[in-house]
Amino acid sequence: MTTGAPIVVDGVSKRYETPSGAVSAVDAVSLTVRPREFVSLLGPSGCGKSTLLGMIGGLVRPDAGRILIEGAPISGPTPSKVALVFQDPGLFPWRTALDNVGFGLELLGVPAARRREIALGLLEPMGLKGFEARYPRELSGGMRQRVAIARALALDTPILLMDEPFGALDEQTRLLMGEWLLGIWARTKKTVVFVTHSLQEAILLSQRIVVMTSRPGRIKASFAVTLPAPRDLDTGPAAALRADLWAAIREESRRALEAGL
Repeated sequence: MTTGAPIVVDGVSKRYETPSGAVSAVDAVSLTVRPREFVSLLGPSGCGKSTLLGMIGGLVRPDAGRILIEGAPISGPTPSKVALVFQDPGLFPWRTALDNVGFGLELLGVPAARRREIALGLLEPMGLKGFEARYPRELSGGMRQRVAIARALALDTPILLMDEPFGALDEQTRLLMGEWLLGIWARTKKTVVFVTHSLQEAILLSQRIVVMTSRPGRIKASFAVTLPAPRDLDTGPAAALRADLWAAIREESRRALEAGL
């Protein structure tokens, strides 16, 4: 096993107890993510993508197996190495955009002047210059999500985990946010694991796409994405990749629908 990789998932499983009995969410998943790789987890609803991401982030403890972050086994969150972004931006409504970005740094004891410097340095390239003093209610959905991503980037961790961060946005904003995220990734060279339901989004963003089965979630297939940038989904290679992804996920999606997930 390659323990020098930023993320090593070694045979992890997770079960949840529900009123109707135990549910296996993730079963014997192994995955290695290479340095500075952008990996998308793709699968039907309820397949355990978010549970797997939560285990990598240390928010969910596996029932079996282990997870290594930069070679060390984890038993909880590792904020010095891993930052997370969720579908809900989770901004504090009583804090300005600037203060929301600096929140994690505040918890780490970073002085106020340095927090402000870091936050300003992130908000400007994200197209939020002039909105530093605005509250979340005064920002659009895409702007709120950019603030949430800036908050994660402020921690300057080598690993960024993203759980459907653009899922609540309209299609046009989602595409623009994807382009913007790729620019951030190209500049920062972070290792990114990105959860999505969207074949299009996975193709546009990823270096590798990992397809998961319906519950219990297992890894069904892995696809390297070698399309040149900027990517055009209308090209033959992109269409062929989409067809391959759909062939891998179609039966899993049908099973998820039949199970009511």
